[in-house]
Amino acid sequence: MSFGTTLRDWRTSRRHSQLSLATEAGVSQRHLSFLETGRARPSREMVLHLSRVLDVPLRGRNDLLVAAGLAPEYPSHRIDDDAVAGVRTSLEFLLGAHEPNPAYVIDRLWNLVMANRAAQRLTPLLLGTDPGSNGPPNLLRLTLRPGGLRDAIVNFEEAAAAIVDRLARESRGDPTDRELADLLDEVLAYPGVPAPGTSPGPDGGLLVPIHYRTEDVDLRLFTTISVVGTPRDVTLDELRLETLLPADRTSAGTLERLAVGDG
Repeated sequence: MSFGTTLRDWRTSRRHSQLSLATEAGVSQRHLSFLETGRARPSREMVLHLSRVLDVPLRGRNDLLVAAGLAPEYPSHRIDDDAVAGVRTSLEFLLGAHEPNPAYVIDRLWNLVMANRAAQRLTPLLLGTDPGSNGPPNLLRLTLRPGGLRDAIVNFEEAAAAIVDRLARESRGDPTDRELADLLDEVLAYPGVPAPGTSPGPDGGLLVPIHYRTEDVDLRLFTTISVVGTPRDVTLDELRLETLLPADRTSAGTLERLAVGDG
């Protein structure tokens, strides 16, 4: 995809007209129009400047640079790379601080990257495995696909509606992320998964209630996701922390008993 087309996609997704973006970026509308039609070629500084004004994530900024014939600006490291050892240590500390409440680090596609001991304790009780996947478990598929974790969710319709709304917002937030769009299409094709916009709660709600019940546990929890990224690395910029918090004293006591049993 050309730089001009990609830039226009980002501009429209952020609900900017050419005039409003040009005004906010401090450039002429004529020059912005030339950039979108390919009549002008942007400098590295201009690409990065427009990216910041449009609040484009780091992966998208690299894509814009490459589309303009320029080298990427931001590196991308695996979480186990030595270059990000300090960040990994900080995430481990953060996950441990949430004990005895389960907490996970997930990537932009909801793949599991890291988990604390509380989350690992719940795995055999709730998560099981991710059938059909050779990679890391995907929390979105485990939650919404028939079988597995979905069967343990008492309020599945309510929880699924909130999760789908969140995924749809994330997809709308990055119009160039085909993998995220494909993931949204995939989960919407699962039987019984509600369409975006059907959640009874407010759009963008911080806490999503979820009630798990199996033969072994009965837990009422809130799940919340927060960004834990760093502004200089693509992979780390996309990591999120998902925390499961007890919604009542009984659930809090269950999590504490599981922790004692693990000790």
